[in-house]
Amino acid sequence: MASMIQWTTLFASLRATSVAVFLSIATVGAQAADLVIAGRDDIYGRGLAQVVDGYKKLHPGVDIELLKLPNNDLYQKLKLSLREDTRAYDLVMMDDTWSPEFIANGWLQPLPATLADADIVPSTVSLGRASTGTLYAMPIVGNVELFAYRKDLLASHGLQPPRTWDDVLKIAQTIGTADKNVSAVVFRGTKGNPIVTGFLPILWAYGGEVVDTSGKVTIDSPQALAALKMLLALKKWAPKDVDVYGAGEVRDALQGGTAAQAIEVWPAWLPALDDPAKSRVVGQVALQPPPGEVKGPAPMLGIWQMGVAKGAAHAKVAADFLAYLTSSATQTQLAVLGIPPTRKSVFANPALVKQYRWYPDQLKALEAGRARPRVKDWQQIEAILGDALQLALTGQVAPDAALHQAAQKIAQANAVSQ
Repeated sequence: MASMIQWTTLFASLRATSVAVFLSIATVGAQAADLVIAGRDDIYGRGLAQVVDGYKKLHPGVDIELLKLPNNDLYQKLKLSLREDTRAYDLVMMDDTWSPEFIANGWLQPLPATLADADIVPSTVSLGRASTGTLYAMPIVGNVELFAYRKDLLASHGLQPPRTWDDVLKIAQTIGTADKNVSAVVFRGTKGNPIVTGFLPILWAYGGEVVDTSGKVTIDSPQALAALKMLLALKKWAPKDVDVYGAGEVRDALQGGTAAQAIEVWPAWLPALDDPAKSRVVGQVALQPPPGEVKGPAPMLGIWQMGVAKGAAHAKVAADFLAYLTSSATQTQLAVLGIPPTRKSVFANPALVKQYRWYPDQLKALEAGRARPRVKDWQQIEAILGDALQLALTGQVAPDAALHQAAQKIAQANAVSQ
């Protein structure tokens, strides 16, 4: 027994030492620069790289290190570094569901109130504020969920654009019955974030909530059950394998002209729809906020934010870079690349409206947008709910049982984390 305790103690000591060494190396490597930015990869990384180049031209003596990380890696690295106060990063890029945790834990510095001027869409700014109103994070990517439908198909059947989810179902039934070569509706059915993202606007339209304002779990409700039954009714008119559909399958269906409606599309997917080299339906896909039902439309926000880390070694330069990043000129440059802006003036830019015909509708959705629950552990809640929704979608569990199980598991997880 004594030997086992010694080995356990030694293992714990080595593990702690490894973490400390990793954090120390990360800190030493990062702080060689005048400004260290922890950012995303993909199109966001390319955009940030362009912004860094522009800033360095204005400030030739500033050395900037930009880290481009995948979504999950970014969250884990930020959480570890900020919790341990390694001061490895000055500016941190965050999904808007992370900021409640980061703000509550005191991991971010307050930002100058002047950064949030009147031109920035209010719904995007509010996500970076604490309950006191203090600003801790600025919106840098104006992502919002949209609903897509084929104008030509609806017109050929004498149908009007949907205003309610019941309309969506009726359109699906009409087109699905008349045309077997077209999927009447498509959506991401993969468990976790994809299916939850598509479900939330339906849930909100029916007056349901995942948790209430006090944090109490409310997903096991008549409103949520009505919303889930609507999703299951729509599934009957979707591709048979929709329960494994991801973003690629939804995009392919829209661009290939084999989908009449898509309950969830994102701005980054849209340019390809009007590209003749990639799309068979150029100019035929219309976009709008997701429909309402008992309540009005509630497009889901997917804002990417940036804040200054609490222990940032170069806080002044970080704040100056953030002002440059969120300026109208820089937002316009990023919009040309396909990154959604957060400024009203950029959405109204005539050249950009010509390039992105859906910008007026996208702005309406962004202004009416609604955030995912502002709780500290949304990632865990989303995973539990996503598992339950897919079990219902695949017929393994009845819809009421799926919601009841999700509510119990979320409540248990919340109790453990408190």
